[in-house]
Amino acid sequence: MHILRVLTALFKINIQQELAYRVDTVVNILTSIMWLAWELVSLGIIFSNTNTIAGWCFGDILALLGVFKLINTYMQAIVWPNTEKFNQGIREGTLDYTFLLPVNSQFLVSFSRIVIWNAWNLFLGFALIVIGLFAVGSEAPSWISTITFLLLTASGALIIYSLWIALIALTFWFTKFDNNVTLMQALMDTGRFPSVVYPIWLRMIITFVIPIAVATTVPLQALRGELTWWEIVIALVAGLAAAFLSAQFWQAGVRRYSGASA
Repeated sequence: MHILRVLTALFKINIQQELAYRVDTVVNILTSIMWLAWELVSLGIIFSNTNTIAGWCFGDILALLGVFKLINTYMQAIVWPNTEKFNQGIREGTLDYTFLLPVNSQFLVSFSRIVIWNAWNLFLGFALIVIGLFAVGSEAPSWISTITFLLLTASGALIIYSLWIALIALTFWFTKFDNNVTLMQALMDTGRFPSVVYPIWLRMIITFVIPIAVATTVPLQALRGELTWWEIVIALVAGLAAAFLSAQFWQAGVRRYSGASA
């Protein structure tokens, strides 16, 4: 309950920040719509020359783009803003105050900045998934498939979050490490397409090193009923294991941190 109250307070603060710059919020929403239009035009150009990509038709790719947008919204709303704030806190010494507050430091570092307007992109993501499934003539997913999809999407986001925590925690050992998530950011766009379209070396990276495919392709496969029960269990356990290990790594980094004055 204490964590929930803190999260509610942070949410209210971030809403106030967004309301202070209403025009920026409107511009950002319009920009996201323009980018979506460009993405759809790009897909239209690709599929004007072919019917499928590695066995995935236009509707499949459209639904996958929706899943990617859900994950990317999380990255843009929470991960990237808090990465910038964390790196700034390391440079300026303001991170010291985070460890003095009576709240879990990992929680504060993760959620102190939330770009609220990105919630609009969640609506766009779910809309693309529904339209994509309708375009391929799929039957409405069962409630079990829907719940599995939501759980695997959350698990995939948790894996990426855990990797992010581990990467920024490296700053406790390597003080000058501002580009600690550059590789993750560069590889995020690979989630727009199924992992099978990439060469084997890149497929291995986006599955096991920077698991973008686990967060995008796998949940959609579950929604389409293509995963076995043991594959679903492995994906869920992987998310929980990643969260536990990243928390341990974070705590190890915090114990090493000596403050800006040291």
